[in-house]
Amino acid sequence: MPLIQPLLDCSYPEAARADGVFLYDIEGKRYLDGCSGAVAASIGHGVPEIVEAMQEQASKLAFSYRLQFTNGPAEQLAAELGDAAPGDLDWVFFVNSGSEAMETALKIALQFWEEQDRKDKSGIISRSLSYHGITLGALSMSGHEARRRRFSSLLHDFPIAPPPYCYRCPLGKTYPDCDLACATELETSIRRMGPEHLAAFVAEPIIGAAGGAIVPPDGYFQRVREICDRYDLLLIIDDVMTGVGRTGKMYGIEHWNVVPDIISVGKGLSAGYSPLAATLVSDRVMQTIRDHSGVVMSGHTYSGNPLSCAVGLAVLQYLRDHELVERANRVGVTLGERLRAMAERHPIIGDVRGVGFLWGLELVEDAETHTPYSAEMEISKILRDVAQDLGLLVYPALTGADVRPGDAVMIAPPLTINGHEMDLMFELLEESLNALEEALVASGSVSTALQSEGHEIYGR
Repeated sequence: MPLIQPLLDCSYPEAARADGVFLYDIEGKRYLDGCSGAVAASIGHGVPEIVEAMQEQASKLAFSYRLQFTNGPAEQLAAELGDAAPGDLDWVFFVNSGSEAMETALKIALQFWEEQDRKDKSGIISRSLSYHGITLGALSMSGHEARRRRFSSLLHDFPIAPPPYCYRCPLGKTYPDCDLACATELETSIRRMGPEHLAAFVAEPIIGAAGGAIVPPDGYFQRVREICDRYDLLLIIDDVMTGVGRTGKMYGIEHWNVVPDIISVGKGLSAGYSPLAATLVSDRVMQTIRDHSGVVMSGHTYSGNPLSCAVGLAVLQYLRDHELVERANRVGVTLGERLRAMAERHPIIGDVRGVGFLWGLELVEDAETHTPYSAEMEISKILRDVAQDLGLLVYPALTGADVRPGDAVMIAPPLTINGHEMDLMFELLEESLNALEEALVASGSVSTALQSEGHEIYGR
């Protein structure tokens, strides 16, 4: 029987091997991984140190069940994550994916209030432009309409707060004159719903798949932390895409010097070598649960798997040995500068935003008016396909455009990409944008800026 693929009628190339920032299909075609797969393969492919750690652990202990044993790799990895985390986020619960990590965060937040006989505090408030995972609890917290739509009858209607989306402000304001109106609106929503009914506020440090690397303005998360404290809500941070070095900090939320009550990490935690994610919980939250039931009602067969945790330890060691978190912070500045320079040559790029090695390009029909292409055109997916045909992998994302989704792609190469490979990535991206823009001109689906005879892309 055939393998169920994301698009059932699509023919996918078959990946055969990978090395560094490149993947190869069975025909021998090479692809530069400009998005680390799903922003996961943060140290590149085929790293010998990780392979050796997997082999060594597999030869000793590949599986033990968490209700029967603890294991050394899980204990050590939990200690290292807690030591590196801000504040008192010392408790760690391992799962298999970012979706499960966010589902665990949700359950722990609800249990925290229930243990105190405050069962009415069971609602979650989240943002209208967000993605926290595909499991039902995580999807309920998500404002990713395309992924919610089919399952809406099963989901709680959690998303409500506006995103800190300065390029296309949902409140029609301009930073900094807005005085962080998006955060003020969060407070208004909390008061309207009643803080006595709310357990937590959930947010990504940088909005990823649902926003195309939307970075909040300075002061936003500090204000959010104050609001959560004022109304007695837990702050849950979804650091699944942004954590473990991707943005130039170990945890993405550290850019704003804010300490959440619960934080989830994944993707870069195992760098794509094994399924692994984690939920980190503050001493305050865990002590409350310890003092009452003493049981966290969550878990999976493979939670704390010794093989996956050994991979996580090896990834953290590799990041330290090669100073990759610091490199992401330093080289990320250059990455952003080059993307902004590219936007000057391509009017289809309306906005460039990001931090470290996580950047988004918002694609628009008219850069001056921020007018998006119609959702039916699926411009980001077309760019993804054009780029892949040329040997470059980019990550398509939705983003906000009034009441309809807009288009973005994310550029998020492995933190190990070298200068020559970076140059090649930009050459392929330039070629991909040229091809897309020329196709749009030919089809007549263009703005005045693209039709200009003197535009640089037609002088190749």
